[in-house]
Amino acid sequence: MDSLAAPQDRLVEQLLSPRTQAQRRLKDIDKQYVSFATLPNQVHRKSVKKGFDFTLMVAGESGLGKSTLVHSLFLTDLYKDRKLLSAEERISQTVEILKHTVDIEEKGVKLKLTIVDTPGFGDAVNNTECWKPITDYVDQQFEQYFRDESGLNRKNIQDNRVHCCLYFISPFGHGLRPVDVGFMKALHEKVNIVPLIAKADCLVPSEIRKLKERIREEIDKFGIHVYQFPECDSDEDEDFKQQDRELKESAPFAVIGSNTVVEAKGQRVRGRLYPWGIVEVENQAHCDFVKLRNMLIRTHMHDLKDVTCDVHYENYRAHIRQM
Repeated sequence: MDSLAAPQDRLVEQLLSPRTQAQRRLKDIDKQYVSFATLPNQVHRKSVKKGFDFTLMVAGESGLGKSTLVHSLFLTDLYKDRKLLSAEERISQTVEILKHTVDIEEKGVKLKLTIVDTPGFGDAVNNTECWKPITDYVDQQFEQYFRDESGLNRKNIQDNRVHCCLYFISPFGHGLRPVDVGFMKALHEKVNIVPLIAKADCLVPSEIRKLKERIREEIDKFGIHVYQFPECDSDEDEDFKQQDRELKESAPFAVIGSNTVVEAKGQRVRGRLYPWGIVEVENQAHCDFVKLRNMLIRTHMHDLKDVTCDVHYENYRAHIRQM
């Protein structure tokens, strides 16, 4: 009977319209899949609906353009209500921890951005252990997250852990100062440190190259662990691999920030106007701002969060268990 049924089925199949035949074939294909291949789409939809959060700390002495760079990175003025201090007030000021939070939305994707500022750091005559309030703050965020994670209501835990610290290095020295070394060594086991050469427009290209090399040597000499870019997967495309190589070769990034729009070659760009010409913030021949922005926002934000959770926070948890 089965042998007779098979030719009949084939005859019926031939008599069906091409559209019906195609629909039947799709149904047969669907039967071969469990459909877990849609999981990435499900995760993507859930993540976009929930939104993302990112906490960025900025540290370095006053006058290095920290707030201007943050404004340039996120095109958001987080410091409009800030009171500017005189030189005398800055010298006598103790290190503070100030948080600025803003919700940013781009193409339907929501980002809750928190900037942790550290006014007063490095401005005193005696800067001995001036980083202590900052390390205490980072530990407090770990402690709060640990408490929330250990509690009964873990559904909506607020993640205030510091995912990245941009540390601004003065362009006017010959490398790292003692306060730079002290700060980075105090925090390098707690947070992802990304060192920056501030106000790069104060230096000519040859000076920037020498300063970068000197800082890299001193970071190795003092055993400082800065954020390490992850290795590319073998299946990544060549453009991404090239971009990753350029990021690694450019660190520490020499950056410029500007809130001013100027005219350059018939185009309006963000930059700084000098008697000798214009320095463009987003011109990669002038500085590493674009590389920093790409790394921080477009390519490595998720990895910064992963390292915070899987390395720094786990180190904190291990330390708590041993106490």
